[in-house]
Amino acid sequence: MRYTITHTTTYHYSDEVSVSHHLARLRPRQLPGQRCPQFEQTIDPAPADQGEHDDYFGNPVTFFAIRAPHKQLEVRTRSEVELSPADPLPAARTPPWEQVRDGFDGKLGTDALAAYEFVFDSSLIKTCAEFAGYALESFPAQRPLMEGVVDLTRRIYQDFTFDAKATSVATPLKDVFESRRGVCQDFAQFQIACLRSLGLPARYVSGYLETNPPPDRPRLAGADASHAWVSVYSPGAGWIDIDPTNNLAPANRHITLAWGRDYSDVSPIHGVILGGGEHTLKVAVDMVAVGDHQ
Repeated sequence: MRYTITHTTTYHYSDEVSVSHHLARLRPRQLPGQRCPQFEQTIDPAPADQGEHDDYFGNPVTFFAIRAPHKQLEVRTRSEVELSPADPLPAARTPPWEQVRDGFDGKLGTDALAAYEFVFDSSLIKTCAEFAGYALESFPAQRPLMEGVVDLTRRIYQDFTFDAKATSVATPLKDVFESRRGVCQDFAQFQIACLRSLGLPARYVSGYLETNPPPDRPRLAGADASHAWVSVYSPGAGWIDIDPTNNLAPANRHITLAWGRDYSDVSPIHGVILGGGEHTLKVAVDMVAVGDHQ
C-alpha cells in the first residue's frame, strides 16, 4: 500500500516573533514494513539555520531557527510512504505476562534491556495502583502477554468514548480515567500507564491514520491531523503495535512518524520563541492512498 501525505502546520501570532528555534518530527521513520522514499519540507519564513539529526529514540528530527521578525510560521511536508502488510498478532506465541514482567534480569539480550526503560514513569505517564487494578482484569495468572494486551485494548475501546472536546494535552490521565472520555493521545497514554503499572514495557507511537478509506472499508476514529497508538515489547517477538482508539492491530492504514515514552517525546513541532504574544495553531493533513488496499 502506498500513500501520499501532506501535513501543513500554521502558527499565527498576535505580535511579532523576533527569534524562534524549533524541532520538527515530521519525517516518517524507515522501518522493516515501512519505507519513505520521498520527503519534502518547506518552512516559511525561511530559516537562518537548519539541520537534520536522529534523536535518542532514533526518530528523524529537523532543527531550524528563524531570526527574521514574523507573525506567521508555516511548516509544510509532503511524504511518499510505502507500507507492507503487517504480520498477525502473535498472541498465543508470546510468553506469560508475569514472565515478561519478571524477566528483565540481564538474560534477555540487548533488545530487552533497551525496552526496560519503557517500564518506568515518564513526564506525562505516571503509574499507580488504580491503573494496575483496571489492567489486571485482562491479565489473569499465566495469560500470554499479547492475549492480555488485546483484551485490555478491547476494554478501553468499549469503556471510553472518543470526544475531541473532552481533554487537552495537559489533561491528567486520572481525569481521563474518571471521565472515560478523550482522544487517541489519551487512550494511548492510558493504556501505556496500565501496562507500565503492571511492570510491562510499553511506548507511545505517533503517526498518521487513514480516517477516510474507500467505501468498502470502515472509517476509523482519530484526528485528521495525527494519530497515536501503543507498542508493547515481548521477548522473542519484539515490539508489537496496538491501537486502543480503534481496537485493532495497525496493518496497512497506520504510518509511523516517531516513538518515545509519551507525547512529550514525539510532539510534531515544538520550540522556543521570543515575542509573539497570543497565538493560534492550525494543522491540516491530507492522506491519500495511491495503491490498492490489501
